Amino acid sequence: MKKTIGGLAVLLEGNQKNRPIIFLHGFPYDHTMWSEQIAALSDNYYCMAYDIRGLGGSSVGDGQFTMESFVDDLEMMVEEFREGEKPIVCAFSMGGYIALRALERMEDKFSAVILCDTASNADDNHAKLERSDVIRRINAQGLPTFSKNFIKKCYTDAYKKEHKEAFEKRIAKSMTFNSIGVKGCLLAMLTRNDTTEYLSSIKLPTLVLCGEHDAITPPSRMKAMAEQIHGAEFVLIKHAAHMSVVENPTDSNEAIKAFLAKL
Repeated sequence: MKKTIGGLAVLLEGNQKNRPIIFLHGFPYDHTMWSEQIAALSDNYYCMAYDIRGLGGSSVGDGQFTMESFVDDLEMMVEEFREGEKPIVCAFSMGGYIALRALERMEDKFSAVILCDTASNADDNHAKLERSDVIRRINAQGLPTFSKNFIKKCYTDAYKKEHKEAFEKRIAKSMTFNSIGVKGCLLAMLTRNDTTEYLSSIKLPTLVLCGEHDAITPPSRMKAMAEQIHGAEFVLIKHAAHMSVVENPTDSNEAIKAFLAKL
């Protein structure tokens, strides 16, 4: 079922009586990147996936986004469930930035967390300049050029060759987004807080997934992040780069199901 909540495009799948999971996608994607996970889990869980503000079918507004406003949106989604219900949050890349800040702000509203190919550190000066340059290039060259060049870096060469049609559809979809919304997400990421100090305070069951060939959030960095979270489980996803849950949904889903079975 699709609906709009507070200007956000939302997909709901499964029985509302089942335990809820909220999926947070990455940049510059939309909720459809979670299709394989939702298909695998919706029989036993109530799945919610929404387009982060500025991307996909969600409202763009003035594009003046912050990580705090993205967390506000997540809090609004949590309030859509039955009173007292504490969803699991499953978050990828930029979605992970949102999830980690949400835990820092309101961990008691969640029951578990799955972090996929993400990071707790804020942008350093170099990264801030890189994101600023991306905004400049989008203004000068348009969104399609950026989308094509950036998304290429997120996948292994093998996936791009073996799943050419799906890969090209992902690029084509990103090209249709509103450039104001895309630039707003870049501003939110380059101004976000560092949540590393909070990792050791996380008390929720935590699963950390990372593609073995991820060059954007490398396995060594993600494993180190996982080691700072008490009791966190780290799983390396074979034959995948940054888009681990898309490139190897079989292994990703097995890891997620095994984690959920322990809750």
